[in-house]
Amino acid sequence: MPELPEVEVTRQGITPHLVDQQATALTVRNASLRWPVPDIAQQIVGETIRNVRRRAKYLLIDTDAGTTIVHLGMSGSLRIVSRKTPVEKHDHIDLELASGKVLRFNDPRRFGAWLWCELPEEAHPLLSKLGPEPLKDEFNPAYLEQKLRDKKKAIKLCLMDNHIVVGVGNIYANEALFAAGIHPEMQAGKVDSERLTILVTEVKQILANAIRQGGTTLKDFTNAEGKPGYFAQKLHVYGRGGETCTQCGNLLSEIKLGQRATVFCGLCQTK
Repeated sequence: MPELPEVEVTRQGITPHLVDQQATALTVRNASLRWPVPDIAQQIVGETIRNVRRRAKYLLIDTDAGTTIVHLGMSGSLRIVSRKTPVEKHDHIDLELASGKVLRFNDPRRFGAWLWCELPEEAHPLLSKLGPEPLKDEFNPAYLEQKLRDKKKAIKLCLMDNHIVVGVGNIYANEALFAAGIHPEMQAGKVDSERLTILVTEVKQILANAIRQGGTTLKDFTNAEGKPGYFAQKLHVYGRGGETCTQCGNLLSEIKLGQRATVFCGLCQTK
């Protein structure tokens, strides 16, 4: 599943092609995504795209009339192509631009979304209860300590809770906890201030590095130009259960936590 860095890389890739361009047509070949695609064409065609933003793992395409909310789901991707580019299987939506280019949405598993919002997007049900962005100042050690106070839930599950902080998916939660030396099963409320400070720093650094390197190479992800990310080369624990720890040489353990694969070093990460 594309995580925050992949979505941000996609945003950066498509933005120069969309901003200040007029939408001339919207073709929906399959409206049966995670939620049925509404009649966005009626709102967006003829409008000029003012901005492309990201909130959590949602992309927000702004016009004066409203905002198109796009989610890549589990297997979705956005590419910039010419109008003459042949349509492939699972190319469900095309947003045509006055430039002659097309924003094309491909989603084999159809868990993605294209929705329309005329209200301030903060009021939309999908966005209204989200926590702060991990790369912004609002996500800081004092904030995290306050949100985790007295929580008995595992720290990894709290780190992946979008009501606490958005966009720290399974890959990056594994990596940040390893870098901070925190066992993923540790009760969140028992993580002391010093280690929470380290954890916040590591979350920010790891996500920023992943964005700089083009996102993690996942099976279904390519960026807006069709090129994969490269951050997978830097993973220390995720996907490496049973292999040796890059720090101490101990064998990495793998368990299920919240139904998600969780890999850690029993020596480097403590409760």
